[in-house]
Amino acid sequence: MKKDLTATVVGLIVLTLVLGLLYPLVVTGVSQVAFNDAANGSQVKRDGRVVGSRLLGQSFNRPQYFHSRPSQSDYNPSATFFSNAGPNGADTRDTIAKAAKRYLKTEGGYDRTLTRAQIPPDAVQTSASGVDPQITPANARIQAHRVAAVRGLAIDRVDQLIDQNTDDRSLGLFGEPGVNVLQLNLALDKETAR
Repeated sequence: MKKDLTATVVGLIVLTLVLGLLYPLVVTGVSQVAFNDAANGSQVKRDGRVVGSRLLGQSFNRPQYFHSRPSQSDYNPSATFFSNAGPNGADTRDTIAKAAKRYLKTEGGYDRTLTRAQIPPDAVQTSASGVDPQITPANARIQAHRVAAVRGLAIDRVDQLIDQNTDDRSLGLFGEPGVNVLQLNLALDKETAR
């Protein structure tokens, strides 16, 4: 019995050291060397200070900026979640209707031809995580009218910036192209600072 207890305690100590200390240190070291940017949160810096992450959406609500898609978690990355409301529920229908009304009010003043049927789903629906950093190119093209007018830029130039900040499908196969809102807004700031 004493022999079994000793073996158990030694095994517990060895496994704790190997799996609880050594393995995490090795993984952290390898990630810092091989994938430094990703291991540190894919931080985006401007003038030497961190302004966000390439992987996490954040709120932009000023008219000169492209707006992120709605967030169930108010863009809080430490508490990401999605709505548990069903797709045919009254709550979902009301939430989407309110978001569509807001979107039309914001964007319709800059594009009088915009109708509710033309609003892309990502403009009125939250993502699964609540911190999706991208919007669809269709959503960006609609918002481009507002951003161009407020910043005094040609719509063609804003469209070029959208194209430059659109990520293609992962591995050319998975997902859909998406426009990184933070990077696009930083590119706009750089463009108008000239």
